[in-house]
Amino acid sequence: RQQSLAMQLLKLVLNCLNFDFIGNSADESGDDLCTVQIPTNWRTIFLEPETLDLFFDLYHTLPPMLSQLALSCLVQFASTRRSLFSNPERAKYLGNLIKGVKQILENPQGLSDPGNYHEFCRFLARLKTNYQLGELVMVKDYPEVIQLIANFTITSLQHWEFAPNSVHYLLTLWQRMVASVPFVKTAEPHLLDTYAPEITKAYITSRLECVPVVIRDGLEDPLEDTATVFQQLEQLCTVSRCEYEKTCTLLVQLFDQNAQNYQKLLHSSSRNPLEITVQEGCLAWLVYFVGTFVGGRLTYTSTDEHDAMDGELSCRVFQLISLMDAQLPQSSNEKVELAILWFLDQFRKTYVGDQLQHTSKVYARMSEVLGITDDNHVLETFMTKIVTNLKYRGRCEPVISRTLQFLNDLSVGYPFFLVKIEAVKFMLQNHTSKHFPFLGISDNYSLSDLRCRTVFYTALTRLLMVDLGEDEDEFENFMLPLTVSFESVTQIFNSSFEQEEAKRMLIGLARDLRGIAFALNTKTSYTMLFDWIYPAYISVLQRAIELWYREPACTTPILKLMAEFMQNRSQRLNFDVSSPNGILLFREASKMICTYGNQILSLGTLSKDQVYPLKLKGISICYSALKSALCGNYVSFGVFKLYGDNHFDNVLQAFVKMLLSVSHSDLLQYRKLSQSYYPLLECLTQDHMSFITSLEPHVLIYILTSISEGLTAVDTIVSSSCCASLDYIVTYLFKHLAKEGKKTLRCREISRDGQRLLHFMQQNPEVLQQMMSILMNTIIFEDCRNQWSVSRPLLGLILLNEKYFSELRATLITSQPDNKHEVLDQCFRNLMEGVEQNLLVKNRDR
Repeated sequence: RQQSLAMQLLKLVLNCLNFDFIGNSADESGDDLCTVQIPTNWRTIFLEPETLDLFFDLYHTLPPMLSQLALSCLVQFASTRRSLFSNPERAKYLGNLIKGVKQILENPQGLSDPGNYHEFCRFLARLKTNYQLGELVMVKDYPEVIQLIANFTITSLQHWEFAPNSVHYLLTLWQRMVASVPFVKTAEPHLLDTYAPEITKAYITSRLECVPVVIRDGLEDPLEDTATVFQQLEQLCTVSRCEYEKTCTLLVQLFDQNAQNYQKLLHSSSRNPLEITVQEGCLAWLVYFVGTFVGGRLTYTSTDEHDAMDGELSCRVFQLISLMDAQLPQSSNEKVELAILWFLDQFRKTYVGDQLQHTSKVYARMSEVLGITDDNHVLETFMTKIVTNLKYRGRCEPVISRTLQFLNDLSVGYPFFLVKIEAVKFMLQNHTSKHFPFLGISDNYSLSDLRCRTVFYTALTRLLMVDLGEDEDEFENFMLPLTVSFESVTQIFNSSFEQEEAKRMLIGLARDLRGIAFALNTKTSYTMLFDWIYPAYISVLQRAIELWYREPACTTPILKLMAEFMQNRSQRLNFDVSSPNGILLFREASKMICTYGNQILSLGTLSKDQVYPLKLKGISICYSALKSALCGNYVSFGVFKLYGDNHFDNVLQAFVKMLLSVSHSDLLQYRKLSQSYYPLLECLTQDHMSFITSLEPHVLIYILTSISEGLTAVDTIVSSSCCASLDYIVTYLFKHLAKEGKKTLRCREISRDGQRLLHFMQQNPEVLQQMMSILMNTIIFEDCRNQWSVSRPLLGLILLNEKYFSELRATLITSQPDNKHEVLDQCFRNLMEGVEQNLLVKNRDR
């Protein structure tokens, strides 16, 4: 019973200390910036040294389950806002906290419990979050305590398998301590130059020691959890820059030792696969460390000596690349390859490009050893490595996709340098599966592996664009491999055809073309692509949608390609005035959306787990393609009706059919669907109200309900689009009513559409009233993130429903406590102040 009481009391204290006193933290999951805003009238309790002593004593005397709560309370005590104390009081309070830390570390038995250990690590991190290094150094016991903390950290790092999540907090403490060193003004020594290199060394050696254990015992490899590894490496890179010479000497020594062992193993007659794997695991870690420390240059004021050391380290990785690539085409180690790509990317960010004078000392050592004299040389090395990976590592999806991401980054950053490199010229002329097996369509590749082809072609096309200009022959040459593939698909379609092969070829082609289309952002180059694909090849894509509509692996890439074609990025679709291309393109999109929509509805009811992949995903891509066409400003939609062409009407009907087959809850539940449907609806209400007014009442109800439900969506894209759509509808009604009032002869003809919508609204007044109520409640009672959007439809709603507005106003006021009635009433008066009746457009901004 005593324990149970103690537990409830500790929970009560913890809840008090966790309380959000000033109501500013919307997100409680973050652990970073934690200051507890203790009320001033609790100050006396915090000034009494007995308060902290009590909690430290409770930690030492209670059993683990309870002592953990005592530590959680101390974490919050350590985070008390600074302004609660005067300077001398704060120093005394900090002295008591440090005294407690010393006691815990001198009697560490309790820390063998994982819960206690984790809370204690959080406690240590908070000390540096809330106090400056200059203040910590002044504490009487600082030299002993920092030594105890360093030993504790080293021990923790050596036991890498115990509580890996707690290490984050220990590294946070050291990272923040080292980052503060340049700003310390006191004479007392901070001793970090003694302990920080030891921490770095412990991290490096412990990770290398874990490799054989992980491999021999089949344990979970820490390197698999890349998110955690990168986070820890980022923290370590700050710590490592303290006494950087020591860190570099250690790394050079370890790297040489491991690389020599690795070479011996490769050349020994009895190649022991287990030992080779262990050695490769160690090399992967070492390459990650080099990449991290080289990447850390930006975060710390760097000297020439440091750059020279980076050169020493980088040389070794570049030599390792040559060693690894010399073994090809035998299989290589995926972890080492991923580590090398990470290193190359860090080196690129730090030492390649305009941000550096070319005199950087990093190249001095590299030119001696490798003949790499400047960043152009490095780019050549990068490209050779990329081509090698794409040629020989096609089977390894993680390596290929990371390599392509790296190629993509290079093509964005340095296109003018890259096009002069032989390896790039080779790629531009030989992008076929013969040279790059990952472009093949054999059954060895799963269909999802073909995804990375889009990135490959985006990067290649960017490089092609550098010198393309208006050279159509060069473009035709570049497209030749795709032309050949399309021709063979066409032949397969015309004969008794081999479905599986055609399908794989088409999926690959759609992904390639989407990459190409994404990068062609000038009118000239886009027109070349349009002339290449229309009409022959686009009809092949239409046929594929007809045949394989029930296979999303095939339809998704083709629909995404069409959606990419419809994007008028950088005005690339503004064809010449003599060209009908805009209309031709829209007709093809209309055909494809109608075909897909009709076919997909024939599937009938689908189970919950199949409805998104088989149907909703495709619908959302169709909607985003249609939205791009409607907002792209390259088609005059009035032309269709004028010439009796029904492609525009058909696609709008397909939009409605697909929409009615989706439930309201699905519309909001699937993010991609809601982010394509609601912006599309905004386009339709903005420019095509005649279509909206012609809809059947049940469709209108469906659309208005979807707007009503979307107004309160968490996603601001959705709620802002709903507000805009509602505003367009309300404004349209309002203008129609204003014309009705005038009743001249000319207006009667125009207003038939408006009449229909007005009649519908009179029959269903609750629709708009409910939306007004939702908007008012959002503005008054909720944390409204897009106030401007919410304000737009409000005036129109008020002017159309004045009677309901006064009722709503009364209800809202009476729902508040008596002392707030007057305040809220005044707010309503201010809202409508100076607003003239019947002038919507003038008064909306007011």
